[in-house]
Amino acid sequence: MNISPSLRIGTVEEYYFSSKLKQIAGMRAEGADIINLGIGSPDLPPHPEVIETLYQWALKPDTHGYQSYQGRPELRQAFAQWYLKYFKVALDPDKEILPLIGSKEGIMHISMAFLNPGDLVLIPDPGYPTYSAATKLAGAKPVSYDLLPQNNWQLDLDSLRHIEKDEIKLMWINFPHMPTGQTTNMEFLKKLLTWARDRNILVCNDNPYSFILNQNYVSLLAVPGAKDQAIELNSMSKAQNMAGWRVGVAISNPDFINHIIRFKSNMDSGMFLPVQMAAVKALQLDESWYNQLNETYEERKEAACQIMDALGCSYTRDQQGMFIWAKVPQGDGFSWSDKILNNTHVFITPGGIFGKNGIPYLRISLSTKVDTMQKALARIINHKWVEG
Repeated sequence: MNISPSLRIGTVEEYYFSSKLKQIAGMRAEGADIINLGIGSPDLPPHPEVIETLYQWALKPDTHGYQSYQGRPELRQAFAQWYLKYFKVALDPDKEILPLIGSKEGIMHISMAFLNPGDLVLIPDPGYPTYSAATKLAGAKPVSYDLLPQNNWQLDLDSLRHIEKDEIKLMWINFPHMPTGQTTNMEFLKKLLTWARDRNILVCNDNPYSFILNQNYVSLLAVPGAKDQAIELNSMSKAQNMAGWRVGVAISNPDFINHIIRFKSNMDSGMFLPVQMAAVKALQLDESWYNQLNETYEERKEAACQIMDALGCSYTRDQQGMFIWAKVPQGDGFSWSDKILNNTHVFITPGGIFGKNGIPYLRISLSTKVDTMQKALARIINHKWVEG
């Protein structure tokens, strides 16, 4: 037989971390003790009350069936209250909120719901690789916009003045930004939405890092009128330590939400009810939860900075989110990452996977305990492999 894959599969590669984890697994199988400082999967558990809520609801005999595509009313209401408390955004839980089985899936849902073959989509460089992959899988074409260190990784709208009305269908933004850790403010978001409105561009804000090493909670939807032309994604993977639980949300006007539901309802059958009720509990946690979480991340950030110092990398300390982004002394991050892995069995993410502007950079995840980071630091210092 000669069964070929679809043409759309030819437009994307296997996700970098998927293939890299296979390599690391192979090295471990051969006896290597690999320290993985790469992928941003929180290693801390959710709040004990969240786990207890999951357990209690899972014990009920009538909670194991299919669920609504729109999510439980309790969960939509909890998201609405969470957004009002922390982002000062008032939402209609019945019409403007759509729980998702993870916000990464939401990127694909939005792309399939709004993009046609040939549509152009603005993607940040550096930025989350899934934006580009989802765009290509939908048959559209990614167009990179530059985020540069000389602008403190902020978007320079003047560089996009040449874009005409209806030239671009959709634009992805992400603050606090992954991988650079830079934030934004309401003044810039207002300017961005005005610029996008003049060009009839749908703006999608991917907002999963709002609470990590950050107390200035910013939502694109706080801009008056934003829901008419924007969609925001959020996630419980990072701020509530529920990455494997797969709980996210899409927020926008009722028409946009209905477009997404039309695609989503053909792709999944709703989220496990006990997970939804546990998510409600997680969204109701007070600020002490986030403060305690960030105390841990502050300690880890300091340890990650010590590793970057040992490598001779340069970086700023005002980064937010759960990564440290630093420029290598010379050359490119891919060669440095490979050299570090092969010589010290420490894996650090090369910045080039996030776009051409990230090639001379490395990224360390804060999803690793301090003692493990110190062990990695000792390996790097003791090996003395950096040759200048």
